[in-house]
Amino acid sequence: MSTQKIKIFDTTLRDGEQCPGASMTFREKMEVARQLARLNVDVIEAGFPVISDGDFESVQAIAKEIHGPQIAGLARCVEKDITAAGEAVKPAGERGRIHVFLATSKIHREFKLGKAQEEIIRLAVKGVQQAKTFVNDVEFSPEDASRTEPDFLAQVCQAVVDAGALTVNIPDTVGWSTPDEFGDLIQKLYESVPQFRTGEAVISVHCHNDLGLAVANSLAAVRAGARQVECTVNGIGERAGNAALEELVMALKTRPDIYKDFTTQINTREIVKSSKLVARMSGLMVQRNKAIVGENAFAHASGIHQDGMLKNRNTYEIMDPVDVGWGDTELPLTKHSGRAALVERLTRLGLTLSQADSDALFVRFKEIGDKKKFVYDDDLLALVEGQISKAPETWSLEYLSVSSGTQTVPTATVKLIHAQTEEQQEAGEDPQIVQDAGTGDGPVDAALKAIDRITQLRGRLMDYNIRSVSRGKDALGEVVMKVDFGDGQLVSGKGASTDIVEASARAYLNAVNRRLSRKG
Repeated sequence: MSTQKIKIFDTTLRDGEQCPGASMTFREKMEVARQLARLNVDVIEAGFPVISDGDFESVQAIAKEIHGPQIAGLARCVEKDITAAGEAVKPAGERGRIHVFLATSKIHREFKLGKAQEEIIRLAVKGVQQAKTFVNDVEFSPEDASRTEPDFLAQVCQAVVDAGALTVNIPDTVGWSTPDEFGDLIQKLYESVPQFRTGEAVISVHCHNDLGLAVANSLAAVRAGARQVECTVNGIGERAGNAALEELVMALKTRPDIYKDFTTQINTREIVKSSKLVARMSGLMVQRNKAIVGENAFAHASGIHQDGMLKNRNTYEIMDPVDVGWGDTELPLTKHSGRAALVERLTRLGLTLSQADSDALFVRFKEIGDKKKFVYDDDLLALVEGQISKAPETWSLEYLSVSSGTQTVPTATVKLIHAQTEEQQEAGEDPQIVQDAGTGDGPVDAALKAIDRITQLRGRLMDYNIRSVSRGKDALGEVVMKVDFGDGQLVSGKGASTDIVEASARAYLNAVNRRLSRKG
């Protein structure tokens, strides 16, 4: 049997972004899309165009700029959804795909839709036919397929394939299935619909991780006849997330004895870089013991393990860390490095910035260079991602001073600059500078309260993470936080500095500016 290609359908920018607090800005989505193209995924599901103007614009921009992968837009089996998706993916030309979905399980039919089986089939066929008027490549998903009656599910699959769907995706929407069960379901569908066997249509799967079985279920589906797998970088997504792209791809590559008939076209050396970028853009940090991309994935602390590794790496390593993108960084830059050296290093890291962004980054690079001996690649990536993550700056940090100690009430003095309006700029007015102080339970709390006093916003910190970006005692600290400004919506904020109080203040200001730009 010849080797068969398994298509990798990445939904990081759609399902992954639906995770609470993981919302990305337009520029963050574009950077992730560029990296997914370098990773060489087959399909990028760029968003759900009908849900907002921002989603429509980002899907349209990705369809226009990103070359290589197919670009998909999600739509319910509703005319306005399908029209929005069609217009959004139009710039991708023949690479455009519309992904329509409709719930099919008994519980969804009775309690969510209130529709009989015949009506579900009619709506599914109509949705596919409408999507075909915009693109040739249409994918259909029977939502909650794993809890749908198998015989009815087979009828739905046959009907949408006859209507023109080239891909039928079988979602385990609530993470209900087990590998044996899900594999049997895929095999039944493979045998029930002739077009799946002839290759005229493809079975895809979309597994959620509620029971921690998303990757296992996806692999079982591949062996049973699926030829496309939907997944996300780092496994991010609603609730417990989706099948992790890196785990799925490396399982197929590392176990050719089990999966000898299957291959992907993923550039695995881009996996770690993709993981780090998505973590920073989404604000969802990767746990240290995460398979493949966690910091401990290739660490060996046990003396027995270390001894074995010294004698033969294969004793305790089943894959080469270099194959997934782990390895030494280039020689670090210093504060004496010039603009040209900085731009060249960014180019090697796969990043292209506008002149304005390069200028702003160079200023931050010099600030960091004055505070630490070496500026490593990870430091640069943190600075770049901080620049990309910026919302329109209503407020920017001018000055920060803190006083704290075991016998002292923590106090912070903050000076912020308020952005000028166009009229103020034209009139030549000086920027408005506001200074205030606050006290708190610690220096970070005090700084954030001082910012609240100036901006007249009161944010509640719901999540706070800090990590060392690079090595050494002078390492850059990156803070990622999620803030509730009173409406129940979590706003992400990111900031980096060698001083964790400054990094926290920058992250909080980033969240404040995002909040204000949303209101605006």
